[in-house]
Amino acid sequence: MSNELVINSTQNGCRIALLKDKNVVEFHFDESGNQFTVGDVYLGTVKKVVPGLNAAFIDIGYEKDAFLHYLDLGPKVSSLNKYSKLVQKNKNASSKLNRFNILPDINKLGKIAQVLTKNQQILVQVVKEPISTKGPRLSSELSIAGRYLILVPFSNTVSISKKISDSGERNRLDRLLSSIKPENFGIIIRTVAAGKEVAALDRDLRNLMKSWKDGIQKLKTANPRAKIIGEMNRASSILRDVLNESFDSIVTDDPKMYGEVKQFIDKIAPEKSKIVKQYRGKTKLFESYGIEKQLKSLFGQTVSVAGGGYLVIEHTEALHVIDVNSGNKSNAETDQETTALTVNLNAAKEIARQLRLRDMGGIIVIDFIDMKKTENKKLLFRKIKDYMKDDRSKFTILPLTKFGLMQITRQRVRPELNITTIETCPTCNGSGKISASILVSDLVEENLEHLLLKQNEKNVTLSVHPFLHAYFTKGIINQRMKWFFKYNQWIGVEQDSSLAIQIFKQRRGDDPDRLKILTC
Repeated sequence: MSNELVINSTQNGCRIALLKDKNVVEFHFDESGNQFTVGDVYLGTVKKVVPGLNAAFIDIGYEKDAFLHYLDLGPKVSSLNKYSKLVQKNKNASSKLNRFNILPDINKLGKIAQVLTKNQQILVQVVKEPISTKGPRLSSELSIAGRYLILVPFSNTVSISKKISDSGERNRLDRLLSSIKPENFGIIIRTVAAGKEVAALDRDLRNLMKSWKDGIQKLKTANPRAKIIGEMNRASSILRDVLNESFDSIVTDDPKMYGEVKQFIDKIAPEKSKIVKQYRGKTKLFESYGIEKQLKSLFGQTVSVAGGGYLVIEHTEALHVIDVNSGNKSNAETDQETTALTVNLNAAKEIARQLRLRDMGGIIVIDFIDMKKTENKKLLFRKIKDYMKDDRSKFTILPLTKFGLMQITRQRVRPELNITTIETCPTCNGSGKISASILVSDLVEENLEHLLLKQNEKNVTLSVHPFLHAYFTKGIINQRMKWFFKYNQWIGVEQDSSLAIQIFKQRRGDDPDRLKILTC
C-alpha cells in the first residue's frame, strides 16, 4: 500500500492531497493568510465573563471574540496564570519549570468568575478554528504536539495512547519517558512511538522543549493578541501525524514549500529525506496525478460507490445526512438481503473515505438499505469501524437502529471542506440555455488567428478541457499540426479538467500573469 502527499501551490495558498494507492483520501486547502490554526497559542484578553454559560469570551485578534468554557481551562490554569505573570514581569525568568511551585488544581465544579476577571491576560490555545458565524474555541490546557510525543506543561504524568496495546511496550515507554522528561512537564506518548528507540524519542522531546522555550521568550515582550507558539503549516502537520514507512513520495511544485518540507523531514525523519521531490513537469501537478478529476467526482452531492450504488450527501445546520441507494446493483445478487448487505458494505467504505475527505464533523446520520438479519447489521457495524480506524479525528459510532439508521459523531476542529462541482454555464449564467458547445473549437481557431497574425504573438499556450485537448492533439495529422503549418509556429495545448468545456485560457510563453480567459 503506497502513500503519497501532493502539494500544489496556488495564489491563495496551497492545496494538499493525501493519496493512498493513487486514490485521494484527504484533501486540505491551506490559505496563505489563514490565522488561528488548531494548536496556536495566543496571549488573549478576557473581554466578557458570562456566569450563565460558565464561560468567558477572549480577544485573540479574530473579528469575533473566542469562546473559553470553564471545563476547558484545565486543572492547572492557576499555575499557568501565575507563571505567565512571572515571565512578563521578570525578563530573566527561565522556561524550565523545575523550580516553579505548581499550585493546586482548580475545582472541577467551580465557576468561571472565580478564575478569570475582565481585562485579565491569559495564555490560550486554539482547539477549534472559526466555523460559520462562530469564533475560535479555546483551551488553557496547553499542549505542544511532536511526531512521537505531546508536551504538557505544569503536569508530571506520562500517558500512553490506548492504541498501543502491548503491555511490555507500554511499560518500556513509560519507564523511558519518565526517566528523561523534564520536571513539571507531562508527556503524552503517541501511537507512532511504539517500537522507537530512545534517541528518536529524546530528539522529539528536545524539539518540543525548544518550541516551549522560544514561546516563553516571545511572551516576555508580547502584546495582547500576540501569537506565542505557532503551529506549523498544514502540510508539515499532516506529515508529522501520518508519516510512516509506507510513504513513497512527497511532491510539491513550489520551491519554497519544497525547502520547508525537506527541512522538516530532515528534522523528524532523516531516513525519509530522499522521498521529498520538487515537481518540474509541464503538465499541472494535480492534472499529472489525476487528482483534479477525482476532486470533481468526489465532492458532488451524489457520489458513486464501487460495485454499483451511490450516496446522496446533504448538509443541514444541525447535522449531515447520507442516504445509501442501490442503483443498478439491485439485480446483481440472488436475493434482496444479500443485495442490501453488499451495497451497504461498499457504501460503508466510501462513507469512511468521504468523512475524511470532506472533514465532515458533528452529527452524521446514515440511512443504510434495510436489512432484516441481525448478523448482517453487526457485520456492517464492525466493518465501518474498521474502515474508519485510520481517521485521525476522534469519532463515535453507534449500532444500527431498528429503522436502519447509523449515527456517527466526529470531531470537528476546522470548517468543513467543500468544493463546488456543479458548473454554471458560462454563456447563459444558469438560465438553462447555452449556444452550441461544438462551436468552441471554431472560437479557439478565431482567437488564435487574431493573436498570431494580427498581434504577432509568439509562444502561445492554450489551457482547455480534456475533451478539447484530445480533439486538438490526438492523431498524426491533428489540429495542432495543422496550426503549425498554417502559422509556422508550435502551439502549446495543455489540459485542465477544472475548466468547463466552453471555457479556455491562453497565455504567452511561461508568463502566468499574461492570462486571458475566453468563453464561447
